[in-house]
Amino acid sequence: MGISRRSLFGAGAGALAAPALLSGCGSSASGRKELVFWQFYAPTPVGGSPDVVKQSQWFSKMVDDWNAQHETKIRLEYVTVLGNPKLATAFAAGEGPDIFLLSPGDFARYYNGGVLAELTPYMEPAAVKDFFAPNMATRTADGKVYGLPMEIEPLAMFYSEQAMEKAHLAESDLPRTWDQLLDFGDKLRTRKAPPIMLPNLQGYYQNFTWYPFLWQTGADAVSHGHSGFDSAGAKAALKLWQDCIQTGIAPRTSPVPDSDAVAGLGGGYATMSLSGIWTVAAFKYRKPKYRYGVIPLPTPAGGTPRTALGGWAFVANARGKDPETAAKFCVWALGSMEQESIQRVVDWCTVAKSDIAPRASALAAGRKAGGYDHPVMKKFADEIFPTGRGEPRYPPVVYKAISDAIQQCEFAGADPAAQARLASDTIDAYLTSYRGVKIL
Repeated sequence: MGISRRSLFGAGAGALAAPALLSGCGSSASGRKELVFWQFYAPTPVGGSPDVVKQSQWFSKMVDDWNAQHETKIRLEYVTVLGNPKLATAFAAGEGPDIFLLSPGDFARYYNGGVLAELTPYMEPAAVKDFFAPNMATRTADGKVYGLPMEIEPLAMFYSEQAMEKAHLAESDLPRTWDQLLDFGDKLRTRKAPPIMLPNLQGYYQNFTWYPFLWQTGADAVSHGHSGFDSAGAKAALKLWQDCIQTGIAPRTSPVPDSDAVAGLGGGYATMSLSGIWTVAAFKYRKPKYRYGVIPLPTPAGGTPRTALGGWAFVANARGKDPETAAKFCVWALGSMEQESIQRVVDWCTVAKSDIAPRASALAAGRKAGGYDHPVMKKFADEIFPTGRGEPRYPPVVYKAISDAIQQCEFAGADPAAQARLASDTIDAYLTSYRGVKIL
């Protein structure tokens, strides 16, 4: 019997005592031993864009290299979205994959559920230290590693140079503060220019893009084991996004996916878009001649520059038939001190995609190879990345309380102060009985 749906979705302490899980590990039709790797890159779906093809090729080469050297083979299985109930449902049914990609937002759920295999025994101490601490913190527990980041993805504001020129706006008009962001949006509206695009679809991604605005104020959702959400900072951050929607400077519904700034800017739907560093590669492969720029996220008066450091990690199923080999694969792929492993990270972050490499050695090698010479990549690496904090690993109840507050303020015109209190009460009620990995 697999772990229960309730245990996985709630990620409480009771999940730690769950019985062993089955996994996708087994034998192929040819009789060879095989581990299944769920991810959303390969094999490439028919009609994939050039950037998606590059990313698929990276995954395929990695697996081909492993399979050529090892008796136990890896099979890639394409899953459209991993940050949804499909993965939890698979584990609940005893059909979870042997290896999969996991975001920080889901770490607590799967760690508390006893799903994640420890990777530390297969890593050199130097390799553990090679990963940047702010990004690695949300993949560890009690000093032990349970996930290896393949990338670091800071957020920023992308803007269209063409749209700026048509609206007769100069670089000096670009917003550096929250007040300037609202003024900039007003200028776009009065000049009938495309608006500012903020992620507005409820979910983990919207929360991820909103958190930096909370942190810029010095506030936090959880602090010292209690809610910190009923704070002036949380209310101000909720009010900012509410103002953007309620005044019409950001659309209530987006004509393109929230994370696709290339479609938003390049399609003429937006002058400015809140997005991540992955957008650089998307422009490179999809609209290489398009003129765009990037600025750090605007900050409130007296606030501190902050961005969120997102990105996915390789994790191994602790309850599979061969968790040791699954863990060894993750380390071989991303967490070894071998040059092949380091170069694989460089290639992912500077060729297949455009990300900050999660390892100091890989970032240095990427810089040396020119991977961060592009002006936007250089700005991300030198100016934006240093202001980052790892994407939080809030349990589902905490995430949902914050998500509901954002949505209510944006689209129902709710009072930010009341929503901050409501979310804070929900978080505190949950934390009184929470037993699990430390909330970061």
